[in-house]
Amino acid sequence: MSRPEGIDLAARSRARRRALQALYAWQLSGSHMNAVIDQFRHEQDMEVADLEYFEDLLHGVERNIDAIDTSLKPFVDRDVGQIDPIERAALRLAAYELKYRPDVPYRVIINEAIEVTKRFGADHGHSYVNGVLDKLAGTLRTTEKRG
Repeated sequence: MSRPEGIDLAARSRARRRALQALYAWQLSGSHMNAVIDQFRHEQDMEVADLEYFEDLLHGVERNIDAIDTSLKPFVDRDVGQIDPIERAALRLAAYELKYRPDVPYRVIINEAIEVTKRFGADHGHSYVNGVLDKLAGTLRTTEKRG
């Protein structure tokens, strides 16, 4: 599959890493998402990340949190709110992309979620995230996954 015109994949990857950190902070603080985004703009090295994609991910999760958690529910072994905060952030970000960003291949979404969970999460958290997202992709990206 060729790269979509004008998209810097490394900057998108960095945007996902920053979005995971910001979503983690949002989940724990209960702050308004705009405040979290502003904080990350000032504190993190955002010029190497795709800022537009970073904001889309965070606002998308915030705007669709109920639908995202509902879509995850059949594939998790506990209430979404009880999942480790890093794993929950990775699941929510990836679920948002799977559900609302059909322009991004599901394999890219799952691989990126696994990588950020390996980097920031518990020792075997990436295995849990992989299992949940693989099942979710089977329902949200049926045609793409079959092909």
